[in-house]
Amino acid sequence: MHPLDYFLGLMSIDMGIDLGTANTLVYVVGEGIALNEPTVVAVKPGTNHVLLNGHAVGVNAKEMLEKAPANISVIRPLKDGVIADFDITEAMLRHFILKVHKRKWGIRPRIIIAIPSGITTVEKRAVVNSAERAGAREVYLISEPKAAAIGVGLPVGEPVASMIVDIGGGTTEVAVISLGDIFTHISLRTGGDKIDEALVQYIKRTYNLDIGYRTAERIKIQIGSAFPLKEELTMEIRGRDSIAGLPRATTIGSEEVREALQGPILAILDAVKSTLENTGAELSSDLIETGMVMVGGGSQIRGFDRLISEETGLPVKVADDPMTAVVRGTGHLLENIEMYKDVLRDEELQS
Repeated sequence: MHPLDYFLGLMSIDMGIDLGTANTLVYVVGEGIALNEPTVVAVKPGTNHVLLNGHAVGVNAKEMLEKAPANISVIRPLKDGVIADFDITEAMLRHFILKVHKRKWGIRPRIIIAIPSGITTVEKRAVVNSAERAGAREVYLISEPKAAAIGVGLPVGEPVASMIVDIGGGTTEVAVISLGDIFTHISLRTGGDKIDEALVQYIKRTYNLDIGYRTAERIKIQIGSAFPLKEELTMEIRGRDSIAGLPRATTIGSEEVREALQGPILAILDAVKSTLENTGAELSSDLIETGMVMVGGGSQIRGFDRLISEETGLPVKVADDPMTAVVRGTGHLLENIEMYKDVLRDEELQS
């Protein structure tokens, strides 16, 4: 290591990052979760020059999503859990690193980044390169389900099955973990984005009403469900009449939303069942008692845990603060990095 890198490293705050399709979270040793912002960047079209003096990132950029004029490009640089725009991801990471450090010079942090378990070696290298070019002096990778299991306090190092269902914005990660490693897993490129897209298409098809993805997200949060509710809900939605081209409002019920979500919900349920089918007999017997833990934004859809429990016969629990489980896991690894260095290096080499 160059002496300057070593010196700057001593002055830097090491961090764990959950680099998600929908949101990016940063954990800082000794401080906890220091940043939780949308994975969105606003730039000049055709460039990676971030607007608003470099501050059109995260919350500021999401406010512009689907509302920006032609002279502003609002970009979500990750798609389905992987980097779709290398330069914009680098600019975003640099912004978040600077924001956490609260200074603009001498920043060379050590970083652990959580990634989907199903991405390729090339996609892993893209994550590492983006972080290094954004200023990291060392980059370690950890799979999202393993980080989530550590983050919620499951006994991942013991010879007992721990099962995680992580429903993020771009991917769903389902994994059974034992003795510190993943025994079997499925990485499905279906998550919150596909759920929102299903709602957009359903409302267009059923009501001839065009809505944006931010509106679809609000519908999902306010009245979305995966299992029948004791009291069904309704919500007024607003958009553009796809025939007349004029603004129009209508009311939609939670039963309709549940029907709209059926495709991606069943795809996730099938991934859970397939993972269980590929789990060994002894570990399967553990799961009768330990069940599974759901994390990620999609786990908060009403009744999703009950649907999975009824379909599998296993106990299912939604983690406390499920949105932060993965980044809390990276934080634990970071705070004990000397103990876990070999594990992290082994994970980087896996394709």
